[in-house]
Amino acid sequence: MAKTASFGVMHLGIAFTVSYMLTGSVAISGAITIVEPLCNTVAHYFFDKYWGHPPLVAQVRQWRDNLLRPLRRSSVPV
Repeated sequence: MAKTASFGVMHLGIAFTVSYMLTGSVAISGAITIVEPLCNTVAHYFFDKYWGHPPLVAQVRQWRDNLLRPLRRSSVPV
């Protein structure tokens, strides 16, 4: 737990530093430092929810196969 907490603090420090260097504004940097982890938390929720979800995995495989089918048919020597 200590490692996770220290990583979180480090992440916030880096986010604030980088955003401050880019904007020069403490207010904007503070907002970015708070909003970015919240967005990541929401994205991670959906990522975990659909990770390994059989219908989604099947759909992704179908899209991939459809995209790669023309490349597989080409007779370009490798």
